[in-house]
Amino acid sequence: MEQNKFMLDAIKISIDNVKNNGGPFGAVIVKDGEIIARGVNRVTDYNDPTAHAEVNAIREASKKLNRFDLSDCEIYTSCEPCPMCLGAIYWARLNKVYFANNKTDAKNIGFDDSFIYDEIEKPFEKRNIPTFQIMRDEALQAFKDWDSKEDKIEY
Repeated sequence: MEQNKFMLDAIKISIDNVKNNGGPFGAVIVKDGEIIARGVNRVTDYNDPTAHAEVNAIREASKKLNRFDLSDCEIYTSCEPCPMCLGAIYWARLNKVYFANNKTDAKNIGFDDSFIYDEIEKPFEKRNIPTFQIMRDEALQAFKDWDSKEDKIEY
């Protein structure tokens, strides 16, 4: 099965990444039956909390294809995507997601995203990080400008 070949690649780079002081996560993006991008977790290496495998693979694929719409691509990831990565996958419009380990497996080794899922469900004023909406009326100008812009590139 071709899917297994791509998943094995994601798993292999996740294992190799642990040996190279990275996190235990790997992802590959496939277009037309070919791997066009790979990403591994480099959060601590880059000092970047967004440097997850899926995000890094999306960045590489978008750069390689010179576009943000990856709707003709699929992603294979060694673990079920966290909320941030799932959001990035949806924004990139990847057409399929395959994953190996699940979020419980990740939780069992210290990568617990349940607090984020819980926070998303709460009204912003009840979240653990104090969150305040201010200056909405002023900020709406950018949205009005965007809405009326004739030559915008939709995304």
